[in-house]
Amino acid sequence: QVQLVESGGGLVQAGGSLRLSCAASGSISSINTMGWYRQAPGKQRELVATMTTAGTTIYANSVKGRFTISRDNAKNGVYLQMNSLKPEDTAVYYCKYNQYWGKGTLVTVSA
Repeated sequence: QVQLVESGGGLVQAGGSLRLSCAASGSISSINTMGWYRQAPGKQRELVATMTTAGTTIYANSVKGRFTISRDNAKNGVYLQMNSLKPEDTAVYYCKYNQYWGKGTLVTVSA
């Protein structure tokens, strides 16, 4: 089992920035993928960005150039720097470690 604890969500005005953090604990493997997904009201959960232990990244087209994923393998942490936020970025953001999910952190972007 792996436990995930997210932090960093909140309310921000359009154009602002937020940084999400996620720490994994438990049965951590040396090779894994960590990342962020989001779910807006009435919509399906969607990929935002993922990163493998080797550093390979995938970004959703909607966040490319605005969001940056990073990780600290020594701390089993993954981070999401979100810049130039838009109201359409409003969602619950979930951390994922392989097949495990965090409980989510709410990001609200006001116009």
